[in-house]
Amino acid sequence: MMQVRISALATVAVTALLAGCASDSSAPNALSAGAPTSASEGAATAMPMQIDNFMLADQNYMGHELYREAGDAKAIVLITHGNGCPIVRNLAPKVKELRARYEGQGVKFMMLNSNLQDSHEEVAKEAAEYGYDLPILMDKNQLVGEQLGVTRTAEFFVIDPKTWKVLYRGPLDDRLDYGTQKAVATHTWTADAIDAALAGRQAMAAGKPSPGCLIDFPDRGKVAKISYAKDVAPILEAKCVACHVEGVIGPFAMTSYEKVKGFSPMIREVIRTDRMPPWNVDAHVSKFQDDKSLTSAEIKTVVRWIEQGAERGSGPDPLAKKRVAVAEWPLGKPDLILEIPAYTIPASGVVDYQRPAVANPLTEGKWVKAAAYKVGERQAVHHFLSGYLKEMPADGKGNESRWGASMGGYAVGAEATLWPVNVGSYLPPGGAVGFQAHYTPFGKEVTDKSYLGLYFYKDGEKPGLVMRNSVIVDNSIRIPAGEARHKETASLDVPQDMLLYSAFPHAHYRGYASDLWVQYPDGKRKQIVAMPRYDFNWQREYSFAEPLKIPAGSKLIANYWYDNSKQNPANPDASKTIVWGDQSWEEMFYTAIRYRWLDETATKLTNYDDLMDKTRLFGMFDDNLDGIIQQAELKGELGDRLKPFYAQMDQNKSGGVDNAELMAALQVMRQRMRQQAQGH
Repeated sequence: MMQVRISALATVAVTALLAGCASDSSAPNALSAGAPTSASEGAATAMPMQIDNFMLADQNYMGHELYREAGDAKAIVLITHGNGCPIVRNLAPKVKELRARYEGQGVKFMMLNSNLQDSHEEVAKEAAEYGYDLPILMDKNQLVGEQLGVTRTAEFFVIDPKTWKVLYRGPLDDRLDYGTQKAVATHTWTADAIDAALAGRQAMAAGKPSPGCLIDFPDRGKVAKISYAKDVAPILEAKCVACHVEGVIGPFAMTSYEKVKGFSPMIREVIRTDRMPPWNVDAHVSKFQDDKSLTSAEIKTVVRWIEQGAERGSGPDPLAKKRVAVAEWPLGKPDLILEIPAYTIPASGVVDYQRPAVANPLTEGKWVKAAAYKVGERQAVHHFLSGYLKEMPADGKGNESRWGASMGGYAVGAEATLWPVNVGSYLPPGGAVGFQAHYTPFGKEVTDKSYLGLYFYKDGEKPGLVMRNSVIVDNSIRIPAGEARHKETASLDVPQDMLLYSAFPHAHYRGYASDLWVQYPDGKRKQIVAMPRYDFNWQREYSFAEPLKIPAGSKLIANYWYDNSKQNPANPDASKTIVWGDQSWEEMFYTAIRYRWLDETATKLTNYDDLMDKTRLFGMFDDNLDGIIQQAELKGELGDRLKPFYAQMDQNKSGGVDNAELMAALQVMRQRMRQQAQGH
């Protein structure tokens, strides 16, 4: 009886909502959930033949690449979504039932939101309110919705992941109709189509179109002929050619229309899957300097030009012009040039990160204001990072864990690092500069010989402010075998007012996604970096367009997700549990940051970094950020050693270990290690 009453109440509610939509002639979508708007909408809508690959971030900024998501799935179901649509809201329980029925049989469920007016945050809020616990892919460029021919919400697409053919398109069933709702469906078209897909049979066509709300595709049917010379080539020149020229890392040179035309299918694919340009942060969270990404308008222009046939059209070819050779040192001759040890890159295979160290020849300290690289084999060098070492390591390896101030980095398109005006990093005399070098084989064996150039403030130009660098790190990570979205969290306490300039997320082959948040002293949180799909092949520092003030008492919180499943094409072995390690087949959780303390000057240095270090270990262990460490949170090599003594560590018997208790336990451990070393 209770089920019948709930169903009846739902019917009344949806009928009222639909009636309201249909009767409000002033609303922009007055007929969005009303009767068909044309004769063609009264019949079953046309079904696309197949779906191409794409990558979209969901409502929580987690990336989903269609072909990778499929994995071993036997069918994929995409459901069109829109905030505020009563039909979508009403479907929530039925979608849950459908998912519960078929997910265990290898059917993957996702939603697709092509509404231009819906934000990630608004969609996440409504999804939580109505119980949608599946990813809602944000199709902000509308390219996926356009390819599928989407017109309304609550359309169900059943897709064969072996052929990527669309097997079915239509409503869930016939329970909802224009202005009415039946208690029980007579025709269960989507479920029947899934059954047919699982059995290898042809799915039956739907008897009617979706009754959902209309989705506005303002460009559909209105895109004029796109000009290669006027529209497309300038975009490629601005965002792509820097890498796609002879001798640089791009696999082909964009030197003419003919070259671009030949690679146009690949260009369309790498744009739709967000692999190119290699700029992995989401544009909806924070703005960054030197943004290499394509804007929404640029993405649609290039993709639609290719879909129109990538025609040459009239006008001169802007890419065919003669290019001026880049200066050896674009910033001018450096004050100090350090030669990075030569390294031979094989023709194929994977090269582990190299970490050479180079002696610092300075006999007096200098303030660094800029750093630039002159790279020998640009196709082979993926990136360089560098940092000051107090002394030359005995093993000759400049591991990042030993670095002090950053001496700049290199990635294609980011060959130089410029400190802000009146801000510098101090390079003491002696010691060494350590490097992290990532080399990428590209088909032939080459030997790279690269150089780091440093630019100093001149005598009498000592900067007034000091650039600092640190890292949000977690070497206690443990990633279970086969897990596709394993999450790890670490935080860093900010003891004094900070101005944050940049963030540099870093993981290895299993890294899937990353983000960065600020938790303010009042407990409120703000997301400042979203990286829906981490790509190990492209390491980059992201500098905020405007530095962010982080008040004292805040926390910087980083989250990483790892894909240790067979669906990860870069995964060396999905059967192994993975822990922290320097090698690429191990893993890291490492977000480097550059910042300065607001009340620190070059003549008034502080110990705030030391204060930050005193809670760093606690921030690694406290995964749930509740201010205490539970026994289960003690992970990694150190955590395993501390776990047997957890009861003793909890000195006040509160049921958890705070930072003071953790530091006391570490002090005892160090004393015991010293005694053992002395033979006691």
